Amino acid sequence: MNSAKYILTLVKKEFLLELRQQFSFYGIVLYVIATIFVLYLAMGQPEPAVWNGLFWMIQLFVCVNAVAKSFLSESKGRMLYFYSIAGSKDFIISKLLFSALFMVAMSLISWLLFSVLLGNPVISAGKFLGINLLGGISLSLVFTFLSAIAARAQQNAVLMVIMGFPIIIPQLMLLMRISNIVFGSVVQGSLLQVILLLVALDCLVVVLSIILFPFLWKD
Repeated sequence: MNSAKYILTLVKKEFLLELRQQFSFYGIVLYVIATIFVLYLAMGQPEPAVWNGLFWMIQLFVCVNAVAKSFLSESKGRMLYFYSIAGSKDFIISKLLFSALFMVAMSLISWLLFSVLLGNPVISAGKFLGINLLGGISLSLVFTFLSAIAARAQQNAVLMVIMGFPIIIPQLMLLMRISNIVFGSVVQGSLLQVILLLVALDCLVVVLSIILFPFLWKD
């Protein structure tokens, strides 16, 4: 019970900080709008396969910009304060949870903007909505954990990006494959297996974060 209370309190803290620093959220939204608008000017409404690839590339860069500040923006004094009031598992779970919720919101905004400017070739909207949210959560989990490693290694976001891209490539390939399936009117039978594989990778990242973060926390 105490653990759940700490986690909810830390998540609430993240939301309050985000509300106080709204320029960060609006900056990311402006980045998404500008990027999609430039794509619209360059190619109009692309084919479904191109639309799918562009969508997930935008999601990737949005996640890098949004989640990079998860740990890198925390000062040593603030981390010491968190160390004195909460456990390492509570802290990392709260960070993962907030990053996932943030990326869920950004995923919905990105899809809306893509639909308005680049068209919406998705046939199975309900399935793509679920895949979109799952993909945003998957990207956020990976980069939140990498942000923790980069921050504790006293490096900047470059280290997170260098470590992240080789790890994120399999997830992006799975997401694009799943999305290509729901772009057609006939859903292939392998959809469930690929989704389960993606969920398994997410669970692996969460487990590794809970196991390994205490060692970073003690530094």
